[in-house]
Amino acid sequence: MAQQDTQTVKEVGQAEVPAPRVGVYICHCGGNISDVVDVEEVVRAALKIPDVVVARRNMFMCSDPGQNLIAEDIRKEELNRVVVAACSPSLHELTFRQTLARSDLNPYLFEHANIREQVSWASKSDPDGATEKAIRLVAAAVAKARLLRPLKPIRVDARQHVAVIGGGVSGLRCARDLSRRGFHVQLIERSPFLGGQMARLGRIYPRQENARRLLADLLAEVREDSNITVYTQGEITEAAGYMGNFQLTIRLHPRGVTEDLTEDQVQIAIEACPETTDSEQECGLVQRKAIYRPYRGCHPARPAIDWETCTRCGKCAEAIGPSPQGRQLLIVLDAQPEDLEVEAGAIVLATGLDNYEPRKGEYGWGEHPEVITLPQLMRLLDTDGPTGGRPERNGRLAKNVCLIHCVGSRQVQGMHKPGPDGRVNDYCSRVCCTATLQAANEIRERFPDVNVYDFYQDIRTYGRGHEDYYENASKRGVLFFRYTADQPPTVASNAANDGSPLVVKVKDTLTFGEEVEVPADLVVLSTGMVPSDISRLVDMLKLPRSADRFLQEVHPKLRPVEMAVDGVL
Repeated sequence: MAQQDTQTVKEVGQAEVPAPRVGVYICHCGGNISDVVDVEEVVRAALKIPDVVVARRNMFMCSDPGQNLIAEDIRKEELNRVVVAACSPSLHELTFRQTLARSDLNPYLFEHANIREQVSWASKSDPDGATEKAIRLVAAAVAKARLLRPLKPIRVDARQHVAVIGGGVSGLRCARDLSRRGFHVQLIERSPFLGGQMARLGRIYPRQENARRLLADLLAEVREDSNITVYTQGEITEAAGYMGNFQLTIRLHPRGVTEDLTEDQVQIAIEACPETTDSEQECGLVQRKAIYRPYRGCHPARPAIDWETCTRCGKCAEAIGPSPQGRQLLIVLDAQPEDLEVEAGAIVLATGLDNYEPRKGEYGWGEHPEVITLPQLMRLLDTDGPTGGRPERNGRLAKNVCLIHCVGSRQVQGMHKPGPDGRVNDYCSRVCCTATLQAANEIRERFPDVNVYDFYQDIRTYGRGHEDYYENASKRGVLFFRYTADQPPTVASNAANDGSPLVVKVKDTLTFGEEVEVPADLVVLSTGMVPSDISRLVDMLKLPRSADRFLQEVHPKLRPVEMAVDGVL
């Protein structure tokens, strides 16, 4: 496979154009530019520049009518240079180069002037100054356009390998689809097992499908695909190169368990291990051993050793002994990490996200065992979960369940404690409301005697049909209380001897500020989403982040999955 290092529609081998005939086109950008810059004045000034044959304006130069205007002028006015003054070239430079190529003009006889980000957005309070600046930028672009010469694309070899970083459902699906298109995929997951957050779900909306079964089918496809190489416990330590030729160094941490371990020996080793820690699979509701498998049917099926928890006491190895032949140990506690060099033509970041961790004392988190997070509730409702699918705490079925929205989302600077970077999570996480309503519906459907109370700022059910969750929850008897950001609910011990250990107090705006007290056996915090910790990888690949600390795409509408670095998605 070969990859062009310049993005053109076709090669146009023209001789050098002797005398410049420049066309200048000014974009209104739907008012983003024209509300500040006097576009007509810029057009008049452009017509006075030497070698400018035509100067026009359009509401949206990137639109089909705008592009057709350029193409028509190239033919009628015999233009051999084109200048467009519009938004950032990172958004539409390629668009206009393609317009030139379709008009049989070499696409590199184009120059782009940014008069939105660099002029109108930066100088809103000074329209006259902005107009003068725009005129000068257009004049500079014309001066540069005069010096442009036709170029031909250079083709370079590109690797037919793609590195997919992240072994959750997105990474698995991406790896499978790329393999079907003939690419060899290196799937790199930093944890010992594939599946990511989907492995913790019972049913997924909106079709209420069994998440574990869907994941098992996807894992089987990946496992049996000879085009996909899986690296678990892999960490990217170095990254270099460019689109088509990336070089990655993967540090593979030892699993500690050989493939020769039988199922009986696995159980013996796990039982013999004295060290425990919170189970990630069960969201900390129960403990697991240092040598573990997260769930039945996981991939790889071979258990792994959690080196941060393991003390290397050797009791697991002693319990099972060496291999039957006596030539090797079945559990190796002194194994060291190994570095592996791989090459890839492109890199896909499927690194996922994390759930917000409430601070101690936030709605009683860490102070009352009855306060849990929404992911923990989903584990309780899963029939494979620690309680067999019952919303209970301390062995008792909850009679009153209170759900509190926007924990860790839509935070307000000055009202919420900032994170280590000094910022608050002022964004909406988009999935929490629907997930919370799904849980409320499931509780009322399966346990009609359990009362469910929902405390929210706003219900934001993004997605087709997701509003039905809100309507169905109301029909099933879920009671809703609305609060404001400056007066959130409070969670405290219940002084009344009514059987519920907690009480949730709120000023309900639906009843014009009436103070309401609701007894609670379980308080569920609907936690938002935060970026996963990939700071080192971001620095190595020199990727930009947005203000909310998530990865920044090139354009949310036009190029929503592309990074600013070519070849990284």
